[in-house]
Amino acid sequence: MLLTAVDIRLANTDDASLIAEMSRRTFYDTFAPFNTKENMDKFMKEQFSHQALMEEVGQPGNTFLLAHCLDEPSGYVRLRDNNNPPELRGLQTIEIARIYVTQKMIGKGVGKTLMEEAINVAHRKGKQYVWLGVWEKNFTAIDFYRAWGFKKIGQQPFMLGDDVQTDWLMIKKLEDDTTCG
Repeated sequence: MLLTAVDIRLANTDDASLIAEMSRRTFYDTFAPFNTKENMDKFMKEQFSHQALMEEVGQPGNTFLLAHCLDEPSGYVRLRDNNNPPELRGLQTIEIARIYVTQKMIGKGVGKTLMEEAINVAHRKGKQYVWLGVWEKNFTAIDFYRAWGFKKIGQQPFMLGDDVQTDWLMIKKLEDDTTCG
């Protein structure tokens, strides 16, 4: 249930620092309780640095949608074109590379609104499918994606520091987009 109005807009390079900060904070808040400090620190320093995240904004093939709720930045979605895993080669897809909501705004409709707009973008781009990767132990996210009609089609490794973890690959056919969270 949507509790508060959520505004979504296309992000631009002026938003890069905000997105990087929100990315790092949300990732750490979500995954630090389940991983060692050493692996989290290594990942944040080497793969999820503020600078690297800022550089993603505005790169070709990336679309960032920024959510505001209660007049504050509340989350974002990063969509990526042309990044299909082998299981999806040859299909017209777009990847939800990240859909992040700040801890304070979870349950206020931000994730639902971001997903709706991500699907709208996929439709406007003429895509047949939306796909994503999600950590196999992120049960809350998996339940959210299943409620939207995503189905598991495979898995791939994900390095968090020195720890090899497993991400599920999930896909949604856009003709099935009447399912919503």
